[in-house]
Amino acid sequence: MNTEEIREKLFSLRDEKYRELQKKIIPNIPGDRVIGVRTPILRNLAKELYKDEDVNSFLSDLPHKYFDEDQLHAFIISLEKDFDTCISEVKAFLPYIDNWATCDQMSPKVFKKNSKDLLPYVNEWIDSDKTYTVRFAIGMLMQHFLDEKFDTKYADMVAEVRSEEYYINMMAAWYFATALAKQYDQVIPYIEENRLSDWVHNKTIRKSVESYRISDEKKAYLRSLRRKKG
Repeated sequence: MNTEEIREKLFSLRDEKYRELQKKIIPNIPGDRVIGVRTPILRNLAKELYKDEDVNSFLSDLPHKYFDEDQLHAFIISLEKDFDTCISEVKAFLPYIDNWATCDQMSPKVFKKNSKDLLPYVNEWIDSDKTYTVRFAIGMLMQHFLDEKFDTKYADMVAEVRSEEYYINMMAAWYFATALAKQYDQVIPYIEENRLSDWVHNKTIRKSVESYRISDEKKAYLRSLRRKKG
Protein backbone atom coordinates (compact mmCIF):
# COMPACT_ATOMS: atom_id res chain seq x y z
CA MET A 1 0.00 0.00 0.00
CA ASN A 2 1.30 3.47 -0.86
CA THR A 3 0.68 6.60 1.18
CA GLU A 4 -2.55 7.53 -0.57
CA GLU A 5 -3.97 4.04 -0.11
CA ILE A 6 -2.97 4.04 3.56
CA ARG A 7 -4.51 7.47 4.05
CA GLU A 8 -7.76 6.34 2.48
CA LYS A 9 -7.75 3.33 4.80
CA LEU A 10 -7.20 5.54 7.85
CA PHE A 11 -10.13 7.79 6.97
CA SER A 12 -12.34 4.73 6.60
CA LEU A 13 -11.43 3.82 10.20
CA ARG A 14 -12.13 7.26 11.64
CA ASP A 15 -13.90 7.62 15.00
CA GLU A 16 -15.18 11.19 15.47
CA LYS A 17 -15.50 10.96 19.27
CA TYR A 18 -11.96 9.66 19.56
CA ARG A 19 -10.76 12.39 17.22
CA GLU A 20 -12.16 15.06 19.54
CA LEU A 21 -10.45 13.41 22.51
CA GLN A 22 -7.11 13.29 20.70
CA LYS A 23 -7.37 16.97 19.82
CA LYS A 24 -7.74 17.78 23.52
CA ILE A 25 -4.91 15.64 24.91
CA ILE A 26 -2.41 16.63 22.20
CA PRO A 27 -3.06 20.39 22.02
CA ASN A 28 0.05 21.28 20.04
CA ILE A 29 -1.19 19.32 17.02
CA PRO A 30 -3.53 21.28 14.69
CA GLY A 31 -6.97 19.72 14.77
CA ASP A 32 -7.10 19.25 11.02
CA ARG A 33 -4.10 16.90 11.26
CA VAL A 34 -6.00 14.43 13.44
CA ILE A 35 -8.02 11.76 11.62
CA GLY A 36 -9.19 9.96 14.74
CA VAL A 37 -8.19 6.29 14.45
CA ARG A 38 -8.05 4.41 17.74
CA THR A 39 -4.66 3.11 18.86
CA PRO A 40 -5.48 -0.64 18.86
CA ILE A 41 -6.71 -0.33 15.28
CA LEU A 42 -3.53 1.50 14.26
CA ARG A 43 -1.41 -1.21 15.90
CA ASN A 44 -3.25 -3.94 14.00
CA LEU A 45 -2.85 -2.03 10.74
CA ALA A 46 0.86 -1.61 11.48
CA LYS A 47 1.21 -5.40 11.79
CA GLU A 48 -0.40 -5.81 8.38
CA LEU A 49 1.74 -3.15 6.74
CA TYR A 50 4.98 -4.38 8.31
CA LYS A 51 4.64 -7.49 6.15
CA ASP A 52 3.94 -5.42 3.04
CA GLU A 53 6.97 -5.15 0.75
CA ASP A 54 5.83 -1.69 -0.33
CA VAL A 55 5.70 -0.23 3.20
CA ASN A 56 9.04 1.53 2.69
CA SER A 57 7.37 3.94 0.26
CA PHE A 58 5.15 5.09 3.12
CA LEU A 59 8.00 5.21 5.66
CA SER A 60 10.11 7.36 3.34
CA ASP A 61 7.26 9.74 2.51
CA LEU A 62 8.13 12.33 5.17
CA PRO A 63 6.83 14.49 6.67
CA HIS A 64 3.43 12.84 6.93
CA LYS A 65 0.35 14.99 6.54
CA TYR A 66 -1.63 13.49 9.42
CA PHE A 67 -0.95 12.70 13.07
CA ASP A 68 -2.45 9.23 12.60
CA GLU A 69 0.10 8.55 9.87
CA ASP A 70 2.85 9.47 12.30
CA GLN A 71 1.36 7.08 14.85
CA LEU A 72 1.17 4.31 12.29
CA HIS A 73 4.77 4.99 11.27
CA ALA A 74 5.92 4.71 14.91
CA PHE A 75 4.08 1.41 15.36
CA ILE A 76 5.59 -0.05 12.18
CA ILE A 77 9.10 0.91 13.28
CA SER A 78 8.45 -0.65 16.67
CA LEU A 79 7.91 -4.02 14.96
CA GLU A 80 11.23 -4.01 13.11
CA LYS A 81 13.30 -7.05 14.12
CA ASP A 82 16.67 -6.04 12.69
CA PHE A 83 18.53 -3.62 14.95
CA ASP A 84 20.49 -1.77 12.27
CA THR A 85 17.41 -1.34 10.08
CA CYS A 86 15.41 -0.14 13.08
CA ILE A 87 18.03 2.43 14.08
CA SER A 88 18.14 3.73 10.52
CA GLU A 89 14.35 4.10 10.46
CA VAL A 90 14.25 5.75 13.89
CA LYS A 91 16.95 8.25 12.92
CA ALA A 92 15.08 9.12 9.73
CA PHE A 93 11.76 9.60 11.54
CA LEU A 94 12.78 11.33 14.79
CA PRO A 95 13.26 14.82 13.28
CA TYR A 96 9.64 14.79 12.13
CA ILE A 97 8.04 13.79 15.44
CA ASP A 98 6.14 16.78 16.82
CA ASN A 99 4.10 15.43 19.73
CA TRP A 100 4.47 13.43 22.93
CA ALA A 101 2.16 10.58 21.89
CA THR A 102 4.09 9.54 18.80
CA CYS A 103 7.36 9.99 20.67
CA ASP A 104 6.34 7.84 23.63
CA GLN A 105 4.56 5.14 21.66
CA MET A 106 7.52 4.44 19.40
CA SER A 107 9.12 1.64 21.36
CA PRO A 108 11.11 -0.77 19.18
CA LYS A 109 11.13 -4.27 20.65
CA VAL A 110 14.54 -4.99 19.16
CA PHE A 111 16.16 -2.35 21.41
CA LYS A 112 15.70 -4.47 24.53
CA LYS A 113 18.03 -7.20 23.26
CA ASN A 114 20.51 -4.69 21.85
CA SER A 115 20.67 -2.10 24.63
CA LYS A 116 24.47 -1.92 24.57
CA ASP A 117 24.42 -1.03 20.88
CA LEU A 118 21.62 1.45 21.52
CA LEU A 119 23.60 3.59 23.97
CA PRO A 120 25.74 5.53 21.44
CA TYR A 121 22.55 6.65 19.71
CA VAL A 122 20.93 7.65 23.01
CA ASN A 123 24.02 9.77 23.72
CA GLU A 124 23.58 11.45 20.35
CA TRP A 125 19.83 11.99 20.69
CA ILE A 126 19.93 13.43 24.21
CA ASP A 127 22.14 16.28 22.94
CA SER A 128 19.78 17.13 20.09
CA ASP A 129 18.18 20.56 19.69
CA LYS A 130 14.87 18.90 18.82
CA THR A 131 12.40 18.53 21.68
CA TYR A 132 11.05 15.09 20.88
CA THR A 133 14.42 13.62 19.99
CA VAL A 134 15.62 14.51 23.50
CA ARG A 135 12.39 13.20 25.00
CA PHE A 136 12.80 9.94 23.09
CA ALA A 137 16.38 9.54 24.38
CA ILE A 138 15.25 9.97 27.98
CA GLY A 139 12.41 7.53 27.34
CA MET A 140 14.86 4.92 26.08
CA LEU A 141 17.00 5.34 29.21
CA MET A 142 13.87 4.88 31.31
CA GLN A 143 12.71 1.79 29.43
CA HIS A 144 15.98 -0.06 29.06
CA PHE A 145 18.39 1.16 31.74
CA LEU A 146 16.56 1.38 35.05
CA ASP A 147 16.61 -2.26 36.08
CA GLU A 148 19.57 -4.66 36.06
CA LYS A 149 21.44 -2.43 33.59
CA PHE A 150 21.10 0.69 35.74
CA ASP A 151 24.14 2.86 36.32
CA THR A 152 24.23 6.36 37.79
CA LYS A 153 26.00 7.55 34.64
CA TYR A 154 22.66 7.19 32.86
CA ALA A 155 20.89 9.22 35.54
CA ASP A 156 23.66 11.80 35.14
CA MET A 157 22.81 12.10 31.45
CA VAL A 158 19.22 13.01 32.28
CA ALA A 159 20.16 15.25 35.20
CA GLU A 160 22.43 17.29 32.95
CA VAL A 161 19.62 18.11 30.50
CA ARG A 162 18.58 21.72 30.86
CA SER A 163 15.63 22.88 28.82
CA GLU A 164 12.70 25.28 28.83
CA GLU A 165 10.63 22.74 26.90
CA TYR A 166 7.73 21.34 28.92
CA TYR A 167 7.73 17.97 27.16
CA ILE A 168 11.44 17.42 27.84
CA ASN A 169 11.17 18.41 31.48
CA MET A 170 8.10 16.28 32.03
CA MET A 171 9.92 13.23 30.66
CA ALA A 172 12.93 13.97 32.87
CA ALA A 173 10.65 14.10 35.92
CA TRP A 174 8.97 10.88 34.83
CA TYR A 175 12.41 9.28 34.49
CA PHE A 176 13.53 10.28 37.99
CA ALA A 177 10.21 9.32 39.60
CA THR A 178 10.50 5.89 37.99
CA ALA A 179 14.16 5.71 38.99
CA LEU A 180 13.25 6.45 42.61
CA ALA A 181 10.76 3.60 42.51
CA LYS A 182 13.32 1.18 41.11
CA GLN A 183 16.71 2.43 42.37
CA TYR A 184 15.86 4.58 45.37
CA ASP A 185 19.16 4.44 47.26
CA GLN A 186 21.22 5.37 44.20
CA VAL A 187 18.84 8.03 42.93
CA ILE A 188 17.76 9.89 46.08
CA PRO A 189 21.05 11.87 46.13
CA TYR A 190 19.94 13.60 42.93
CA ILE A 191 17.08 15.08 44.96
CA GLU A 192 18.98 15.61 48.21
CA GLU A 193 21.89 17.34 46.46
CA ASN A 194 19.73 19.52 44.19
CA ARG A 195 21.14 18.15 40.95
CA LEU A 196 17.96 18.82 38.97
CA SER A 197 16.35 22.03 37.80
CA ASP A 198 13.72 23.43 40.17
CA TRP A 199 10.81 22.39 37.97
CA VAL A 200 12.06 18.84 37.35
CA HIS A 201 12.98 18.47 41.03
CA ASN A 202 9.53 19.39 42.30
CA LYS A 203 7.67 17.52 39.56
CA THR A 204 9.74 14.40 40.30
CA ILE A 205 8.69 14.59 43.94
CA ARG A 206 5.06 15.14 43.02
CA LYS A 207 5.01 12.13 40.69
CA SER A 208 6.84 10.02 43.27
CA VAL A 209 4.41 10.75 46.10
CA GLU A 210 1.57 9.75 43.75
CA SER A 211 3.23 6.40 43.04
CA TYR A 212 2.10 3.17 44.68
CA ARG A 213 5.63 1.80 44.28
CA ILE A 214 7.15 4.12 46.88
CA SER A 215 6.57 3.60 50.62
CA ASP A 216 4.72 6.13 52.77
CA GLU A 217 7.89 6.74 54.76
CA LYS A 218 9.87 7.61 51.64
CA LYS A 219 7.03 9.78 50.37
CA ALA A 220 7.07 11.78 53.59
CA TYR A 221 10.81 12.31 53.25
CA LEU A 222 10.47 13.35 49.60
CA ARG A 223 7.83 15.92 50.53
CA SER A 224 10.32 17.46 52.95
CA LEU A 225 12.74 17.99 50.06
CA ARG A 226 10.42 20.14 47.95
CA ARG A 227 11.90 23.45 46.89
CA LYS A 228 10.01 26.61 47.64
CA LYS A 229 9.16 28.74 44.65
CA GLY A 230 10.69 32.15 44.45
